[in-house]
Amino acid sequence: MPDPIVFSEEDEALVLKSWNIMKKDAGHWGLKFFFKIFEIAPSAKNLFPFLRDSTVPLEENGKLKVHAKSVFTMCCEAAIQLRKTGEVVVRESTLKKLGAVHYKYGVVQEHFDVTRYALVETIKEAVGPEIWSPEMKQAWATAFDHLVAAIKSEMRPPVDA
Repeated sequence: MPDPIVFSEEDEALVLKSWNIMKKDAGHWGLKFFFKIFEIAPSAKNLFPFLRDSTVPLEENGKLKVHAKSVFTMCCEAAIQLRKTGEVVVRESTLKKLGAVHYKYGVVQEHFDVTRYALVETIKEAVGPEIWSPEMKQAWATAFDHLVAAIKSEMRPPVDA
């Protein structure tokens, strides 16, 4: 059984405060998040079938826009639920799918590390220096680490029926 999630009331308040600033423009921040990932690790584009052979600039790629908003929103909404539920809240079928897809495309810990850094940096940019703090950074990092642990728990080869 996994260790219980330690996510304080203060962590929750910091995550909620920042998400409330970002959620109205989640599509914009989601794209910024993915641009940071690709800036740090350009080869990460190869993990996405819809980007591999695309000649469309990233900022104009409709599939990336949808994916980026979806991933960013899921990361943020899962973080908000941590303290209330004591676990990562993503529909079980979604979590199984996330695990299977990440397994299929060969996602490894280094990919999650880059993604964590990009997420935290995107949130830092979104909320600005007047709101950003080391405590907010730690709250988001903790939340993301729990989401990754949940995804990794489902990363395995598909079971044939």
